[in-house]
Amino acid sequence: MTTASRAIQITEHGGPEKLKLVTVEVGEPGPGEIRIRHKAIGLNFIDVYQRSGLYQGAMPLQLGMEGAGVIEAVGEGVTHLNVGDRAAYASMPPGSYCDVRVMPAKCVCKLPDAISFETGAAMMLKGLTAQYLLKKTLPVQGLKAGDFVLFHAAAGGVGLIACQWAKALGLKLIGTAGSDAKCQLALAHGAAHAINYAKEDFAARVKEITGGQGVKVVYDSVGKDTWDKSLDCLQPFGLMASFGNASGPVPPFAPGILGPKGSLYVTRQTLFTHIATRESTQAMAEDLFEAVTSGAVKIRIDQRYTLENVQQAHIDLEARKTTGCTIITL
Repeated sequence: MTTASRAIQITEHGGPEKLKLVTVEVGEPGPGEIRIRHKAIGLNFIDVYQRSGLYQGAMPLQLGMEGAGVIEAVGEGVTHLNVGDRAAYASMPPGSYCDVRVMPAKCVCKLPDAISFETGAAMMLKGLTAQYLLKKTLPVQGLKAGDFVLFHAAAGGVGLIACQWAKALGLKLIGTAGSDAKCQLALAHGAAHAINYAKEDFAARVKEITGGQGVKVVYDSVGKDTWDKSLDCLQPFGLMASFGNASGPVPPFAPGILGPKGSLYVTRQTLFTHIATRESTQAMAEDLFEAVTSGAVKIRIDQRYTLENVQQAHIDLEARKTTGCTIITL
């Protein structure tokens, strides 16, 4: 038995104009799979990387890494989900830009009744990213209440979640953003300080804020434009944690520069390593659900687009016109 579904596909890498609305046939789930009917879909910068070809994929490629909806069918061997369950996920392979899909079940989690489908679709990839950054991607000396951390793109989807979560953990998060309005947004969500890097030298401001000491860790999804100065913001033995390339990939650099800058550590993180197993996915999701249902973290959805208007969604995301989370409604 198959069902028809609208979906967004590309047949070659390129700009937003490559995104096409098509109809696909969706079948029954196989072993270890489920079929989910989406109620809302998340939009993320990784979708842009996959569309542009920065991250290569086989064609035709159906985009989207995040969604929330209702389980329609369950394949053999799946025990943590049942037909009718409310569910949400951030998961490989891509394919969430659609009404219905069949996908691996291991990264799909039951969605608590207290969390709406729209919030679930908006928060899974970004919230789980904030979780592994603040809880698992730590400097060698660890993080404790009162420590300074630097978080780039603090008014974005991951950034606003991280601002709130860091405050709840007692950390002093210094956020950067590209406008005064975005800086105010970061401050309103718990950042201890905010720097408009379009107007100020963020490395100099970080040193000023920290009394010349620098931060223990920099969390950076911007990439090329912020990399060099971010290294100068770190304390000795500090950690440079890259998790995205919004301004382009970081060019090759000589590891020898890390010694004179303070014997620094560098890591390139990706969510999909952290959620490689059912157990780790569930544990991280439960931590996120608790943070949201307790009110410590509020998920801000500032933009909504339809499937038919997904090209404009990508245009706005790349132009950095968005704040908070963005979803595709159905």
